[in-house]
Amino acid sequence: MKKALIAMSGGVDSSVAAYLTKEKGYECIGCMMKLYSNEDAGLIREKTCCTSEDAEDARSVAARLGIPFYVFNFSDLFREKVIDKFISCYEKGITPNPCIDCNRYMKFDKLYERAQVLGCDKIVTGHYARIEETEGRYVLMKAADPDKDQSYVLYSLSQDQLAHTMFPLGVMHKEATRGLAEKLGFINARKRDSQDICFVPDGDYAGAISRFSNKEYAHGRFVDLEGNELGEHKGIVNYTIGQRKGLGISSTAPLYVCKIDTHTNEVVLGRNDDLFRREVEVCDVNRIVPYKDGDTIRAKAKIRYRQKEQEAEVAFLEGDRARIVFDEPQRAVTKGQAAVFYDNDVVIGGGTICG
Repeated sequence: MKKALIAMSGGVDSSVAAYLTKEKGYECIGCMMKLYSNEDAGLIREKTCCTSEDAEDARSVAARLGIPFYVFNFSDLFREKVIDKFISCYEKGITPNPCIDCNRYMKFDKLYERAQVLGCDKIVTGHYARIEETEGRYVLMKAADPDKDQSYVLYSLSQDQLAHTMFPLGVMHKEATRGLAEKLGFINARKRDSQDICFVPDGDYAGAISRFSNKEYAHGRFVDLEGNELGEHKGIVNYTIGQRKGLGISSTAPLYVCKIDTHTNEVVLGRNDDLFRREVEVCDVNRIVPYKDGDTIRAKAKIRYRQKEQEAEVAFLEGDRARIVFDEPQRAVTKGQAAVFYDNDVVIGGGTICG
């Protein structure tokens, strides 16, 4: 009998994924990765993950399914690969996506290693995405439920990882998932989805950065695009490209963060029209569809999770880089965020915006 290691967060999605995997005839092992506890920061929110209550919910579902359940402590690696990177990026005026880093380094790297040690053929998560095999290669595809599709945060998966991963919910809609959980009597059938970054449960990114780094960040100047001083900012970790709220600057027209200059410790403000551009440089590109250096294709691309894909030309360059030229200018292109390329439902690949 084939074995599967199920990443169970305590939420409804991973619980139903565990049930569906068992129904396929797999010998299942449930597990939770202890990455960070909200209680450690003294901040508890209903919509976050990684709480002791989440572990108990996952354990309850595993018991109901009759499968073993373990908690793996990966907190040290999570601190190194996700939290420390998060801090370092903000200190450099870059806005990272820690959920993508968590998937890349924890769920589909460290957990995959643990699955191999346990003799498991597959790792299973509650992500809404699909994997198909075509002509000897594995393809990542969007989920059937467009409102829940999570293919954007999975673009970094390698062929080996795709070959040993299952997303049972990829063909389902969210309400069907909840309905099945209710039918099965799962304790978390109507549990709300986690929405905040787990180690920033109150949504205060700058506060979390100061707390983890034990640093106070120097104030500096707000300037306009011509370098004229507009006021004082509270430290560059408080800002990201496109931000309008929390600037504390009086102006006859709305002002937005257009640039963060770490060398001068200045935050450059401009109008909304100043935020648009067509060309985007992308680094650390993973090509799920094996295009070669020098290939230029028509595709759709998006530069943030909730954005609708936009028509573009994508050129694959040497050194795992790519250049996107959008048909229409895009607002608030932000270094550190992911750019992901699509051919209809197929994820061609993606990388990190670096220019």
